[in-house]
Amino acid sequence: MAVTTATPPRHHRRRRVIPGFGLTLGITLAYLAIIVLAPVLALALKAASLTAAEYWAVVSSPRAVATYKITVGSALIATLVNAVIGLLLAWVLVNYDFPGRRFLDALVDLPFALPTAVAGISLTALLGPNGWIGQWVEPLGWKIAYAQPGIVIAMAFTSLPFVVRTIQPVLEEMEPEAEEAGLMLGASDGQVFRRVIFPTILPAFIAGSALAFARSLGEFGAVIFIAGNLPMETEITALLTVIRLEEFEYPAAAALASVMLLAAFVMLFVTNAIQLWHLKYVRGD
Repeated sequence: MAVTTATPPRHHRRRRVIPGFGLTLGITLAYLAIIVLAPVLALALKAASLTAAEYWAVVSSPRAVATYKITVGSALIATLVNAVIGLLLAWVLVNYDFPGRRFLDALVDLPFALPTAVAGISLTALLGPNGWIGQWVEPLGWKIAYAQPGIVIAMAFTSLPFVVRTIQPVLEEMEPEAEEAGLMLGASDGQVFRRVIFPTILPAFIAGSALAFARSLGEFGAVIFIAGNLPMETEITALLTVIRLEEFEYPAAAALASVMLLAAFVMLFVTNAIQLWHLKYVRGD
C-alpha cells in the first residue's frame, strides 16, 4: 500500500518565536516615534517658527558658514583616515593571530565606552603645548591642539570603531576559496584584493565610512576641549548651536541644528543609493 504524505497548504505560515505581529510592530513603531521622530519633529517645529528670511540669515551668517567649513572639512579628513586605517585594522584582526590580538580587538571599542569629554581632555593632555607629544612638536611649528589637526584627531578617535566593526564581520564570513582561486589563476595579491576582496566588502566599507562621517559631524565633547573654539577659526557647528541655546535663542539654535540634521539625512540617502547601485551591479541587473 502506498503511503501518501499530506503537504501543508500554501497559505500555511511558519510559527514565529515571538507571536503577535501587530503587537510587536506597534511597540516598535511607538518606541521609534518617541525616541527618534518626536525630537526631530520638535526641532523642525522650533526652526519653523522663524520666517524664511530669518532662517536664512541664521544659517548663512559668516560665523555659521565658518563652522560648516571647519566641521565638514575636518569630518571628511577624519573619515578618509579612518577608512584606510579601519580597513587595515579589520584586516589584521581577522587574518592574523598574534600576541595581544584580543587586547587590540577590545581596544577598538574603547571610544564607544569612553565618555567623549574624557577623550577630549585626554587628547588635550597628550597633544597640548605642554602635553607628552605636543611639547615636542610645537617647537617644530606643528600646532595640533587648538587647531584643525586636533579637531581631526578627536573626530577620528571617536569614529574609528564604526569602520572597523562594520567591515570586520564581512571579512570573517568570506570564504578563502575565492582568494585561493585567484592566486592559482596567476593573479597577484593586489589584483585579488581589488577584484575579489574589495568588491565583496565594498557595501560594508561604504556603510562604515558613512557612519564614521556622520559621527564626526555630530561630535561635540571630544572636540571642544582640543579645538580652542575660536570663532571663524576652530569653532564647530555643534558648539555654535550650544552657544545659541545658552543665549536663549532657541529658534536660531534649532535652525543650525536643522542644517546638521539635513546633512545627516543626505549622507544616509547617498549611502543607501550607493549600496543599492552596488547590489544591482553585483546581480547584473
